[in-house]
Amino acid sequence: MKKLALLVLLLATLGMLSACAGAGGPDTIKIGINAELTGDIPKVGEGTKFAAEMWLEDIGGELEVGGKTYKVELVIEDNEAKGESAAAVNSKLITQDEVLVIVGPQASKQAVPAGGVANDNKTPMISPWSTNPATTLDRPWVFRTPFLDPFQGPVVANFATEEFGFTKAAVLYDVASDYPKGLAEFFKQGWEDLHGAGSVVAFESFTTGDADFSAQLTKIKESGAEFIFTPQYYNEVALIVQQAHELGWTAPILGSDSWGSAETVELCGEECYGLFFSSHYAAKGATGATKEFIDRYNEKYGYVPDDVGALTWDTMLIVQQAIQDCGTITGDLAKDRQCVRDALAKIKEFPGITGNMTFTEQGDPIKCAVIVRISDAGEFEFYKQACP
Repeated sequence: MKKLALLVLLLATLGMLSACAGAGGPDTIKIGINAELTGDIPKVGEGTKFAAEMWLEDIGGELEVGGKTYKVELVIEDNEAKGESAAAVNSKLITQDEVLVIVGPQASKQAVPAGGVANDNKTPMISPWSTNPATTLDRPWVFRTPFLDPFQGPVVANFATEEFGFTKAAVLYDVASDYPKGLAEFFKQGWEDLHGAGSVVAFESFTTGDADFSAQLTKIKESGAEFIFTPQYYNEVALIVQQAHELGWTAPILGSDSWGSAETVELCGEECYGLFFSSHYAAKGATGATKEFIDRYNEKYGYVPDDVGALTWDTMLIVQQAIQDCGTITGDLAKDRQCVRDALAKIKEFPGITGNMTFTEQGDPIKCAVIVRISDAGEFEFYKQACP
C-alpha cells in the first residue's frame, strides 16, 4: 500500500508539473519559432533564427509582465521548407511544447498550412515573411508583418510602367509553390489593369526543383516581351537570370521580395547588377534604428541581414509588446493565448525598422513597399517607395 501511495503521489506531482509547463513552468514564457532551417531556402530560416536570438539576448532572456519577471525560452524547430512539416511543427509547438505564441513560418508554402493548424488550435501565430493572402484569410489567430501580394503585384507593375514605359510583360514562375504562383497572378492582374487584356504576352511556369528554364525563356524571348517578372526565391533567381543572358536576353528582369536574401547576389554575381525588385526594406543607406540593427547583425553574424531578418526583428518586438500589453500572465494557457491574440489585433502605428504597422481586422499590416536596386557593388540600395 505504501508503494501504491508513493506511486499515486509521484503521478500527481508529475501532473502538476505538466500543468505548469504551458509557459515552460510558472515563471517561463515559451515562444515557438517555426523556420525553414533546411531544404531549398535555408538562408531564410537562418535569418529568422538569428534575428530571434538577437532579440532574446537584447532582453536578457527575460520579460517583465505586470510587475513580474518571466524567463523567456525560444523553442526553435525546423520545418524543412515543406508545407506538411511546417504544419507538423506547429502541432508540436502547440500541443507538446505548449508555447504561448508562434513566430513563422516565413515562406507562404509553409505559412499557409501552418496557419491553419494555429488557427484551429487557437494559438496566435505571426509570420515575418509570408505575403500570400491565404495565410491570414479568415484566420483570426494568424497575423503577418510583411505587405500582401495583392499590393506587391501592382507595385511592380506600376514601377515597370512608370520607370521604363513598358507595355508588354512576361512572367516566369513556379506553379507548384503558393508564393510565386499567387504573386504571378496578382502581377498579371495589375499589369492588365494598366495595359489591357493580352498585354502579358508570355505567362510561363515551371515546377519546384526544375533547374533548366531554357524552353520557357525561349518562348519569352520570342513573345515580344519588354521585360521579365520572376517572383522566385534566391536559389532560382541566379539560374533564371544566367540562362536568360545565355540565350541573348538583354532587357530588364524584375523580381519581388523573395529576391531579398544575401544569397541572391552570392549566387547570381554581376549578372544581377542593375536589376530591380520590390521589398520591405533596403540595407544600403538605412538610418536610425534600421541601421543600428543592420550594423549589429552584420557584426555578429558576418553579413548584412536580408528582409526576412529585419521583418523577424520587427515581429519579435511586436510579440513582446503584445505579451506585455496583456498586463499579466495567468498561467492558464488558453486565456493567455487569447490575451496575446487580442493584444496583437489592437497594435496601431508600431514603429518597425521595416516601416510603421497597424494591423487590419484580417491580421495584415498596412505599410509601404520599397523598390530596391542591386548596385554595381552588389548591394541592395533604396530606389523609391510605394505606399498603399
